Amino acid sequence: MSAEQVVVDGHRLALTNLDKVLYPATGTTKGEVIAYYTAVAPVLLPHLRQRPITRKRYPDGVGGEAPNVFFAKNLPAGTPDWVRRYPIKHRDGSHDYPVADDAATLTWLAQLAALELHVPQWRFAADGTALPPDRLVFDLDPGEGVGLAQCAEVAHWVRELLDGAGLTAFGVTSGSKGIHLYAHLDGSLDAEGASEVAKQVAQTLQASHPERVTAVMRRADRAGKVFLDWSQNNGNKTTVSPYSLRGRERPWVAAPRTWDELGSTTLRQLEFSEMVARLAELGDLLAPLLAADGPDRLAAYRGLRDAAKTPEPVPAAAPAASAGRSFVIQEHHARRLHYDFRLEREGVLVSWAVPKGPPSDPRTNHLAVHVEDHPLAYGGFEGTIPKGEYGAGSVRIWDAGVYELEKWREGKEVIITLHGRPDGGLGGEPAKFALIHTGANDWLIHRMQSSLSPSKGPLSPPSSSLSPSKGPLSPPSSSLSPSKGSLSPPSSSLSPSKGSLSPAKGKPIAPMLAVSASPTSVPQESQWAFEMKWDGVRAIVTIADGAVTLTSRNGREETLRYPDLLPDLAGLGCASATLDGEIVVLDANGAPDFGLLQPRINLTGQANIAAAAKLAPAQLMLFDLLELDGTAQLGLAYEQRRELLEQLVPAELGRLHVPPVFDGDLAAALDASSAFGLEGVVAKRLGSTYLPGRRSEAWLKIKHRRSQSVVIGGWWPGEGNRDGRVGSLLVGVPDGDQLRYLGRVGSGFSDAGLIEAEALLAPLSAEVSPFAEVPAADAKGVHWTRPVLVGEVQFSGLSASRRLRHPVWLGWRPELKPADVHDE
Repeated sequence: MSAEQVVVDGHRLALTNLDKVLYPATGTTKGEVIAYYTAVAPVLLPHLRQRPITRKRYPDGVGGEAPNVFFAKNLPAGTPDWVRRYPIKHRDGSHDYPVADDAATLTWLAQLAALELHVPQWRFAADGTALPPDRLVFDLDPGEGVGLAQCAEVAHWVRELLDGAGLTAFGVTSGSKGIHLYAHLDGSLDAEGASEVAKQVAQTLQASHPERVTAVMRRADRAGKVFLDWSQNNGNKTTVSPYSLRGRERPWVAAPRTWDELGSTTLRQLEFSEMVARLAELGDLLAPLLAADGPDRLAAYRGLRDAAKTPEPVPAAAPAASAGRSFVIQEHHARRLHYDFRLEREGVLVSWAVPKGPPSDPRTNHLAVHVEDHPLAYGGFEGTIPKGEYGAGSVRIWDAGVYELEKWREGKEVIITLHGRPDGGLGGEPAKFALIHTGANDWLIHRMQSSLSPSKGPLSPPSSSLSPSKGPLSPPSSSLSPSKGSLSPPSSSLSPSKGSLSPAKGKPIAPMLAVSASPTSVPQESQWAFEMKWDGVRAIVTIADGAVTLTSRNGREETLRYPDLLPDLAGLGCASATLDGEIVVLDANGAPDFGLLQPRINLTGQANIAAAAKLAPAQLMLFDLLELDGTAQLGLAYEQRRELLEQLVPAELGRLHVPPVFDGDLAAALDASSAFGLEGVVAKRLGSTYLPGRRSEAWLKIKHRRSQSVVIGGWWPGEGNRDGRVGSLLVGVPDGDQLRYLGRVGSGFSDAGLIEAEALLAPLSAEVSPFAEVPAADAKGVHWTRPVLVGEVQFSGLSASRRLRHPVWLGWRPELKPADVHDE
């Protein structure tokens, strides 16, 4: 047997049988397979880095009567010494697995006819220990009678769920029958936690689309459905690597695809020759999955320092991966005093310079400037950097220890709890901080209320996400607080008079409502306080006898739908209380998103509710206190109720928030609201009492954008890709016994939203129009419905006939009755 000697990456390999056909259907030879892996090495190797590779070998090629195919785990005898390996213990002993970090190893694997390369979702650290998984994976496997198009449809549903949880999904046609989806994880989940998150996603989609999706392993349940396999997140399981060949009849590959491609009617699996051409044009579509990877992360650090002139550690080599969780805060007397805030991450200390030091008060945010990564050895550095050198001045350790990771969104947001030294600058107590990127190298560092039970993963947006990207949502120094300004009554005034209004016992209080207004209609700003307007579900919270009840604006009990809010409410430590607030779900940027809350609003079934709570955790924005420990507070002035609320609930308590107010400064409040991407603000007149169930001019809602609650009175059938489905809704507002027509709204619906609309409208068919008048062109072909459903639309303005211009559907409002809808 002749062998061709080649040198790859400085290693000599003997390549044999290069003309052997491994794919008979296409005549693809072993030499072509080796050439393919050599060509894609620059993009494939980063996805294989430090991952144990299980090989699926085809020594005699694919196909045939009895193909010689086997999975290889342990390395064979004669494996070159330069092939890096790590041991993994199995029940039958320890096996050595190769890792590939150079083209030579890929070439050697291809020489063994290892067509398929399978890897887990975790990597080895430099010492051979397993790091937490750095990616989530879903395998969309078509059952009998299902094709790639149906897999792509389900892939888009998965993408919507992950987007709502702050995770970006990337698609790969698997090279076999289905599709793989990946999302980057920040290292805060272990394999069990990642599997649980993936399982919840799969079960949520199965519940939403039982006729199209199954999350059940049994093959008998897969006919006509897409099996959403979440189990490959188990630490013992593997998935074929992106860019790997497959042992199918043709040389198909696991090919990263754009979402436009995954929505195309011509979607198909790609062959290896097509993959090479795509890479030349598109590069690696999965590059964002490698957010924590990259070149030598200490290159910038070394470029700023001369090891011969500074006592700082200056390592010559790139850092090895690590799973450590150390931190250090150093007091640095350079040209100006500042504090260096450093967190161990992937073998380096990710670093920020904090001019004013870590904040000690949750109401104050400080600037943090992201600087170059530092070596781990810098965590123990104290000394003097000589004059003339970068960072010249004295450095001492202010505090150091370990941290618990709650969230790490690369380049966007970090949530950690620090456990420092007993005599350290943090005072020996756990300290929870959020770091939020605001642009360029600038971040905000925010001190949070400490919690020793951080969230288990990235699908739980923390309270700190409420810090806006453009600046702190903190009121000016004159804002409502017990010790600042005339708006705080003396403590004695916090005891209500005997004649104060009392809520009706046994019946939930109906919330007070605001009147729509414009910024110019607020008289004497100094007599008003301004709160953020939240885009969620209004809720009255009742705490009594150890039980918590949530009631919506229309009196519907919501307690079972939001179990994630109950522990924090039950822990407030009061005998009884009645609170007013808004239930919201936050998007990836920390802003309330009604679209993410929408799927939770009508859920029933404990399993579905629990899954939704994991995917879209609720937060409760509290803004009023109506009763406390058996005493009604309705008759107190607004600022007195507000002070009692702040005394009862810290600014941030788990999922509970008492957002700050802006007193006498509407412009600042509107700016903060805009920075958050919120709807607007609510102006509340100082001295005003709480008027249950009444719409009062003591509360004014001022919006950035125009929106309108609407009653649905009919629907138009769709065309094109909506053929046979709902195309648009006819909407209006109550006017006497009928609806005044506002127009049609068809944009803003997702596929899932259209399916939900069809399900809600189907039982409401009506023979006659509920509108006083509808233009003939709009009435032609309409399916009329009973006017009982309420939704929300956004629009650019009104026409001369008072029709909505450019309406966009925002979502259903089941907490509202048609009688609650009025012309905004």
